[in-house]
Formats: sequence, structure tokens, C-alpha cells
Amino acid sequence: MTRFAQIWRTSTVRLTATFILIFSLFAILLLAFITWQSSVQIQRQQANDIDREVRVLQRIDAVQGIRALAFALERISRAPGPGVYYLGDATGQYLLGNVTDVPPDVLIEPGIYSFDYERANPFIDPPDGADTPPRRIRTGFAVVRSVELTNGMRLVVGRDVVERQGFSAIIVQSFLFGVLGIILFSLVAGGITARRVLRRIDTIRDTSTKIMSGNLSERVPVTRRNDEFDGLATNLNAMLDRIEQLLQGLKEVTDNVAHDLKTPLTRLRNQAETALRDGASDEVRQQALETTIAESDRLIQTFNALLMIARAEAGAPSGALADVDVSAVVSDMAELYGPVAEDEGIVVETSIAEGLHLRGNRELIGQAMVNLLENAVKYAKPVGEGQGRITVGLRQQDGRALIEVADNGPGIPEADRKRVLERFVRLEKSRSEPGSGLGLSLVDAVARLHGGTFRIEDNAPGVRAVIDLPA
Repeated sequence: MTRFAQIWRTSTVRLTATFILIFSLFAILLLAFITWQSSVQIQRQQANDIDREVRVLQRIDAVQGIRALAFALERISRAPGPGVYYLGDATGQYLLGNVTDVPPDVLIEPGIYSFDYERANPFIDPPDGADTPPRRIRTGFAVVRSVELTNGMRLVVGRDVVERQGFSAIIVQSFLFGVLGIILFSLVAGGITARRVLRRIDTIRDTSTKIMSGNLSERVPVTRRNDEFDGLATNLNAMLDRIEQLLQGLKEVTDNVAHDLKTPLTRLRNQAETALRDGASDEVRQQALETTIAESDRLIQTFNALLMIARAEAGAPSGALADVDVSAVVSDMAELYGPVAEDEGIVVETSIAEGLHLRGNRELIGQAMVNLLENAVKYAKPVGEGQGRITVGLRQQDGRALIEVADNGPGIPEADRKRVLERFVRLEKSRSEPGSGLGLSLVDAVARLHGGTFRIEDNAPGVRAVIDLPA
């Protein structure tokens, strides 16, 4: 009973039941219309046949006389079929025909009538004078037309309507059986369909239950039918992949934040303890305070970077995007970091297209350039002997603005080029170098905010960082 209630609660079964109800009502209405229309058509045809025979018999009487009429009426009276014929004299007494008893009102006043009648069955009538059992009487219900001939005789011509009623009954019976069969077939088909739907839904529910229990690697099975359930399963699996990536990234971020914050916080505590130690000189305390400020600045920079990434990933608020002269932004950043690079013995070269504009956020684009240039200055020194070189470029290609910052340093292995875009990822395992591992993550978030992409390419040697934005 519980299983039946579960199946009944499904939308498939309810829709099937609704369809069966609508179809049954339609079939009943159609049945009633067809039965009524069939009866009307048969009745109309019988009325036309009666009128035609009456006209023919009247013409025979008028042209050929009563003997020809009697001969014709006797011949058609003995023919099998639904025809009803009666010929009486001027007083209505029976002369010939296949019906011997007609109600008096039919003979008195010409017109159209219907009545019950009895007549002998022509197929089992015994020959005249034969010693056989009595004749069997055939009963029926007739629709007739009564007319008065020119010689005063009464002529009644009609049709037995029992056959017509039987035909209508056959139509009704056939349609009732048809409707019953379709209802049964619909119930079976609806049950099978609901069972298949429930099986697919149960699969999705079981998978979600396993995922909620902590097994994030579970996925909804996809069949080869390529139906709407497979489309739903594909989208759910893509969503689960994304959620698993985000949770894995969150775990890595949590671990990296704990590691990166633990070290400066420990140094802050040690410096404060040194400054508070008995006998510490003013110079030691001054140095401890300066170190505390420097470590605090690093922490503030880390949290500012996290807030800026969150802001970029959340999307720019209304009115935050405007027309930006990206050529001016790139030129200003390259000019700003030129002296810094020279102090490190690095040459900065530029190739910037003039007058290139796009719709964006000037502050975020500038911050992305700052991060790229800081990384380039940090890692542009080639391995061994050689001159460090940074190339800053801006060009337009196929309706897009390409911002490029390239160096000739040691480069990034191809396997790590996507991983370095994640938060707090640093290829320097010891983490002794300054930095938080958030710079390239911010650049990637800024590029996605502006509807573009950020990629890292091989500069042979070194790295080429490319921000691809719609211009």
C-alpha cells in the first residue's frame, strides 16, 4: 500500500490519470455523437427509401393499374429485408402485403407513423397446403408512411427499425469495449512509465544521499538514452564536480591561510615578548615595533587581496564599470615599475597600442597589472648569467584586448600553470620568499569579472602572462 501511495504521488501517474479521464470523457462524447449521427443518418436513409417506394408504387397504380400494383407489391413483400408493406381496400381491409394487422389510425389518416407489428418469417413459411408446423411469427417495430391511392385504397410502406437499433447497439458496444481496452492499456502504460521514472529518480536520490553522507566522489549514472534524465544527470554531475573543486579549494585555502598566518603571528608574538623583556634596550624595542608593523602590513595585504578577489568574483556592482583607457592604465603601470625593475638590474620594454578602450573597472585592471609586474620583477632574473628582461605589451586582436607581461626568468612548468591560479598556491615550497600566493588568483578573478580569460604561456625562456579581455 505504501508503494502504491508513493507511485500515486508521482507526477507521471497523476498526469496519466488525468489523460485517461480526459480521454474517457472525450471517447464517451464521441461515442454519443457517432451513435446519434448514425441513427439520424439511418433514419434519414430509411425515410428516403420509404418516400421513393411510395412514389414508385403510386406511379405504377396511376399508369398501369391496380393489377400491376398488386403484382409489384406482392413481389417486394416476399423479398427478405426490413421492408413493411400493406395494401387495403377503401375500408382498410387487408388485401396483400407482408403485414396483416395495421392500427386503424394509420389507415384512417395518411401520414407517418410508428407501431409494433407481427409478420410471418418468409424464410420458414411452409408452402401452401403442406402439412408442416405452424408458421413462426416475426415481431418488430416499424416506421411507416400511409397514403391513399387514387382509387381509394390504402397503401402503407415502411421499414423495420429494429435492425437500426441493433446497429446502434453494436456501435455502442464496440466503443465501450474500445474505451475499456484503452483505459486498461493506459493504466498499464502509466504504471510502467511511473516505475521507470521512479527508478531514475531513486537513482538520483540514492546518489545524493551518498554525497550528503560525505562521499563527494559519487556521481549520478548517465545512460545511453540521452533523454531528459541524462541531461539532468549530466548537469548535476557538472555541478557536483564544481562543488567538489570548490570544497577542495576551500580546504587548500584553509590550510594555506593557517600556515601563512601562523608564521607572521608567531613572529609578532616573539617581537612583542622581546620588547617586553626586562632589560631590553630602547633600540631593541624600536626594532621590535618596526618588525611588528611590517608583519602587520603583510597580514593586511593578504586580507586586502582576499577581499579584492571576493569582490571581483562576486561581480562588479551597478555603475562600477565604465569606459577605461586601458592603454593609459598599462602605460602608467609599466612606467611606475620601471625604476623598481632597474634597481633589480632588469630591463623593461613596452609595446603598447594607443587609444584602446574597454568597459571595465580601472582600479581592478590596475591592480591586476601591479600583481603581474611584481611577479615579473621577482622572477625575471634568468638562471645563470644574463640580463633580466620584462616586456609589457597591449594589442588588439579580433575585437579583443590582449594585455601581456612577459619575462625571461626560469618560467613555470606546464603542469603547474593552472594550479598557480588557485589561492595561496606558491611553487616555492619553503615559503621563505615574501608573498601570499594570491596575486595570480586576483588577476584571474579580474579577467573573469570583465568577461575575459587569463592564461599563462611559455615565453621560451620565461613566462608570458596574458589577460584576454573583450575590447
